[in-house]
Amino acid sequence: MKLKSLLVFLLATLPVFARPPVVKADHTFKTFGTMGKEVTPLSRDKEAELFRHEGNGCLTHMWFGGDWKGCAKTRIRIYVDGEVKASIDMELYLGHGIGFGDEYAPWGVARIGKAGAPNSVYDTYRIPFGKSIRVTGQLGPDTTGNPLFWWIIRGTENLPVELGGVRLPEKARLKLYKLENYTARPLEELSLCDVKGNGALYQVTMAAKGLRKLEDASQRWKDLSFMEACMRAYIGGAREPLFLSSGLEDYFLGTYYFNKGRYATPVAGLTHFDKDENEFSAYRFREDDPVFFQNGLRLTCRCGEKIGTKIFHDPPPACYTTYVWLYQW
Repeated sequence: MKLKSLLVFLLATLPVFARPPVVKADHTFKTFGTMGKEVTPLSRDKEAELFRHEGNGCLTHMWFGGDWKGCAKTRIRIYVDGEVKASIDMELYLGHGIGFGDEYAPWGVARIGKAGAPNSVYDTYRIPFGKSIRVTGQLGPDTTGNPLFWWIIRGTENLPVELGGVRLPEKARLKLYKLENYTARPLEELSLCDVKGNGALYQVTMAAKGLRKLEDASQRWKDLSFMEACMRAYIGGAREPLFLSSGLEDYFLGTYYFNKGRYATPVAGLTHFDKDENEFSAYRFREDDPVFFQNGLRLTCRCGEKIGTKIFHDPPPACYTTYVWLYQW
C-alpha cells in the first residue's frame, strides 16, 4: 500500500475523539476589533462602553493598560446577545487570575498574563456570541479622577469554540460565577458554583487567606492547612463527588503548600503567595483536561479536609474569593 493511501486509511480508522478538529477557512471569517490609546473614558459613577459589535462570532483577545491607584479593581463587563445584566462581570486582575492586587511582572501563558508593571494584563479567552457583544469598563471604589487608559479588544466572526479537541455547540456561552470575600469555618464545604443544564468547566481562579496566626512559630505551617482541601465536582445532582484534587494547592498543580513559590504554566499557575500572611491566588485552566457535565454542576472546595475520621492537621477559618468560568449550552 502506498504511503499516502496508508495515511488516509489510518486517519479514517481513528476514533472520532482522536481526530484533529477540522475548521475550514473561507470568506465567512472576518476579524474585527478596536483599541483605545491614552484616553480617559473611565469613571466610578457609570460604565464606559469600550467596544460594541453586531454579528456572530467570538472575542479572542483583550489587553488593558494604565497606571492608577486601585486599577486591580477596575470592573470589566461583557454583555452577550443583548443581556441587560452582564454574564461576565469581573475585577480586572481577578479576571486574569491575579488576587490581592499583586503587581508582579512579567509572567504569562497563552491564555492570560501580566507583561508589565504597573497594569498591563491580557487574555485570549474565546467568548462566543450569537447576535452581539458589548464590553464596558468602570473604575473601582478606590480610584478618583479619570485616569489615562489603553485597551485592545479583538475577535473573529463565525469562529467556533473548541475545548479538549471537541467543538462546542453553537449555543455555548462563556459565563462567570463569583464567590466574593466569603469566610468559611474550618472543614466547611463551600460551593463555588451551582448551575443547572449542560456545559463544561473552563477555568477557576482563587484568592484565599487563612485567618489565624498561631503563637508558636514552629507550628505556623498549620495556619496554611486550609490548603488540605480536596476540590469536588458534583455532576448531574450526584450525592457523591468526582474528586478533582488531593489538596487545594494540588488542584493548582502546586505541592507542600506552594513551598517553591510563584510559577506559571499553560495549565495552572500561582500568581500571589505570602506565607507570612497565609494567602495565595492561583488559576487553573481545564482546556486539555476538560470537565464536562450534564444536568447540572456543583463545584466545591473545603476549608481544610476530613477524610473518614481523619482531620488533616489544624485548619483555620479562611476567606475566599473565587471566579469559576463555565461554557454552558
